[in-house]
Amino acid sequence: MAFDSSIILLGAMGSFAAGMATAVGALPALVFRRISEKTQDVMLGFAAGVMLAAAFFSLIIPGLAAGEARGMDKVGAVLLVIAGILVGAACVWLVNRYLPHEHFIQGREGPSSDRIRRIWLFVIAITIHNFPEGLAVGVGFGTGDVAKGMALAIGIGIQNMPEGLAVAVALLTLGYSRRQAFLVALLTGLVEPIGGIVGVTAVTVAGFLLPWGLAFAAGAMIFVISAEIIPETHRKGLETHGTVGLMIGLVLMMFLDVVLA
Repeated sequence: MAFDSSIILLGAMGSFAAGMATAVGALPALVFRRISEKTQDVMLGFAAGVMLAAAFFSLIIPGLAAGEARGMDKVGAVLLVIAGILVGAACVWLVNRYLPHEHFIQGREGPSSDRIRRIWLFVIAITIHNFPEGLAVGVGFGTGDVAKGMALAIGIGIQNMPEGLAVAVALLTLGYSRRQAFLVALLTGLVEPIGGIVGVTAVTVAGFLLPWGLAFAAGAMIFVISAEIIPETHRKGLETHGTVGLMIGLVLMMFLDVVLA
C-alpha cells in the first residue's frame, strides 16, 4: 500500500473522535453522583459486545481477506491471522502483568504500586483498555476502506460513552470530585488517537503489515474483553445484566459494520 497522508489523517481524526466520546459519556457525572450497579453492568457489557463484534467483523474477517489479497492461500492467511491474534493478546497480557494498575472491582494488579496515587492506577487501567481500541480504528482506516474505518470509529465511539460514564461514576463513588472524575475520563480517551496514529501509520507505510495489524488489534481487544471487562461485570452477581448489554452491543456493532461498510 502506498504512503497516503490523507488516510493517516483520517485514522488520526477517527480515533480522536472515538476517544473523545469517552469524555462525552462522562458529562452526566458532572450532574449525577450515582448510577445503579445494574445500569453500570449493562453499560460495561454493551462496551464488551461492541468490541467483540468489531474484533470479528471489522478486524479478523478483513484480516483474512487482506492476507489472501496479498497472495496467500487460505491456510497461510488464517495462520497469519491466528499468529497476529495471539501476539496481540500476549502484548496486552504483558502490559497487564507488569504495569501497576487498579480496576474498580477487581482491585490492584501488576507489581507493587505504593508510590503511585490511586487515581493514576485507574488511569493506567483504562489506558490498557483504550489503546487497543484506538489501534483498531487506525488499522481500520489503514485498509484504505474509509467506510470500514468509519464503522469502527462510530462503533468504538458509541461504546466509549457508557464506558466513560461508568468510569466517572465509579470514581465519584470512591470520593473523587466531579471535576476529577470527568478529567480522568477525558484523559483516558486521549490515549485512543495515539493508538490510532500508530495503527494507521504502520499499515499505510508498510502495506504488508495490514493483515498482521488487523489481527493484532483484534487479539488485543479480545484479551481486554475477556480478562478485564467481562470480569468487571460478573463480580457483583449481575451477570445477566452484563450479558444483556453485551448482546445489545454486539448486534448494534454488527449492524453498523454491515450498513456503513
